[in-house]
Amino acid sequence: MRTTVTIDDSLYRRVTARAAQTGRTVSDVVGDALREALRPRVSETPPQQLQVFGGSGVLPGVDLSSNAALRELMDEGSGVDAMR
Repeated sequence: MRTTVTIDDSLYRRVTARAAQTGRTVSDVVGDALREALRPRVSETPPQQLQVFGGSGVLPGVDLSSNAALRELMDEGSGVDAMR
């Protein structure tokens, strides 16, 4: 589609320079910039649903209030099944 858009002179110089550097037309550079500006952002997408599993809570020996204890437990290398 053909249209007329008024842009700042300094911005147009930057667009023409980018087009020359990349071997593309000014229309291609402007079109790519518009597509990028109008692309849905992560915050605009609906949140993913997490799969929930039934159970009775935290496994024995897991202290959720201590980062150090959690890190130590994860570094032990024992599988989750071994804690059941």
